[in-house]
Amino acid sequence: MHFRPCIDLHDGHVKQIVGGTLSDSGATENFISDKDSAYYAELYQKDNLTGGHIIKLGANNDEAALMALKAYPYGMQIGGGITAENAKFWLDNGAEKVILTSYIFSDAKLNIKRLDKIVEIVSKEKLVLDLSCRKKGDQYYIVTDRWQKFTNMEVNAKTLEFLAGYCSEFLIHAVDVEGLQSGVDKELIALMGKFSPIYSVYAGGISSMDDIKLIMEYGNENVGYTVGSALDIFGGKLLKYNEVVEYDKQFSNE
Repeated sequence: MHFRPCIDLHDGHVKQIVGGTLSDSGATENFISDKDSAYYAELYQKDNLTGGHIIKLGANNDEAALMALKAYPYGMQIGGGITAENAKFWLDNGAEKVILTSYIFSDAKLNIKRLDKIVEIVSKEKLVLDLSCRKKGDQYYIVTDRWQKFTNMEVNAKTLEFLAGYCSEFLIHAVDVEGLQSGVDKELIALMGKFSPIYSVYAGGISSMDDIKLIMEYGNENVGYTVGSALDIFGGKLLKYNEVVEYDKQFSNE
């Protein structure tokens, strides 16, 4: 299975936002659902979709996140505000894995002490590293703090090999196309497909079945995908959720 479903939470509601627009004053929103997080979790459980992501975008999302985990226990991962202090709480309350983002970076550098600490608490098998990527010049770099701050960590074969020693999976956000439904970042997908020693899940810009097929081609079967704004269940007009689920069934035995 390569399709990973998502539940993005902002201010307690299921939403889809444009990448890089989240701030203390709000975000540019593509979609606000009239259904709660449990509705989506139950839908994914019914369709036997595993390894999806619950992402808490800012404060006031814990209750909605717990509701989704209760509806589909140990069927989804959770990210957003995860630290060494709360990671075990989320695993104990139904998360399959926890996703680390800005917590392991400080002053634009990798904080290896924090990474070591959280691996010691929950094990690398329960960790996913979110490598949110933006291009600067000809190279991709990891960005943090709501995708606004560049770190000094270039995304290349050496970096991926090193970070893979601390986690079981990468979640790759192509920030420059995230939420725009403008097509995928083929160069970033190819980079992950070629150099990542562990499985990676790509997010950003998916707007058609052709985009999904490009991921399968450029990702060399080492890259999966998550779709947000383009899906009809999130108000999109470009992709039908049921069609994506059906397409992905051909990979379910891999």
